[in-house]
This record gives sequence, structure tokens and C-alpha cells, in this order.
Amino acid sequence: MAHPKRRQSKSRKNKRRTHLKIKEPLLIKCSLTKEKHLYHHAYWNNDDELCYRGKILFKKK
Repeated sequence: MAHPKRRQSKSRKNKRRTHLKIKEPLLIKCSLTKEKHLYHHAYWNNDDELCYRGKILFKKK
């Protein structure tokens, strides 16, 4: 197992950890239903229509 020869400083450790952030999800407004949803994901509109990219993909009977 590899062991470091010298201890890393706090500033060096913190520089490395700056990229470990939680990103907020990409939301987009649908042109058809005007609802916000996750980008590149299909979503249910009123629990009976499956919408994606401004088109209805599937309708429940």
C-alpha cells in the first residue's frame, strides 16, 4: 500500500476538495405544458400523459 512521504497541508487538501460540490439539478420549462422538469428526462403530465421535448409520447386510457 502506498504511504505518503510527507503530510499534505490543509490548503492543498482544501484545493483538491473544492470540486466536490453538490450541483443543483438542470431544470427546463416544457414548451407544451409550461412545467419544469429534469433536462433530457421524460415526465408525467397529470399522471396520464408522458411528455418529452414538447411532444406527448404516451397516453393512458
